[in-house]
Amino acid sequence: GTVVSIGQSEVMVDIGFKAEGAVSIKEISDPSAIDILQEIEVFLENVEDQEGQVVLSKQKADFMRVWDSIKDAHDTGNTVEGRLMRRIKGGIVVDLFGVEAFLPGSQIDIRQVKNFDQYLGNEYEFKIIKLNKARRNIVVSRRSVLEEEREKMRQTLVAELEDGQIREGVVKNITDFGAFIDLGGLDGLLHIPD
Repeated sequence: GTVVSIGQSEVMVDIGFKAEGAVSIKEISDPSAIDILQEIEVFLENVEDQEGQVVLSKQKADFMRVWDSIKDAHDTGNTVEGRLMRRIKGGIVVDLFGVEAFLPGSQIDIRQVKNFDQYLGNEYEFKIIKLNKARRNIVVSRRSVLEEEREKMRQTLVAELEDGQIREGVVKNITDFGAFIDLGGLDGLLHIPD
């Protein structure tokens, strides 16, 4: 349809029906990027509501357009790229091919994350861990991607490790009996006497 007007709460779109249809402004991630006479994809939700107006949805149209690639990534276990948009209760909303997905706080990183804001605006690879088409619900995980990468690094490291080697590592944790050092996929213990 063609955008005919942009108001405070809705965008009016001409889809060739007897009346124009309304899309809630909340459904448009960046309203400033939309211009009058621009063509946008919309989903026809209802031919008319109580006021006789055509009801349209941009989010549903976006969702249907990318559903096949999202489902394919879920079924094959492939990763998808997404941008972290904004914080919500329990996690972060991720933009995945232009539709919203949910990244739970526990799935942001391997270790517990206290400050979610440091990740906002960044792009990462994700695995899709839950899908519900009817509810348009997509749950993603960055943690599972990181765990897979770490496991590959661990296998490589185990194959290379030998007695007497000198290696660099990052101190991950200090306890009263020593320090745990991440050697790049595997943690080693540096005893307190050393």
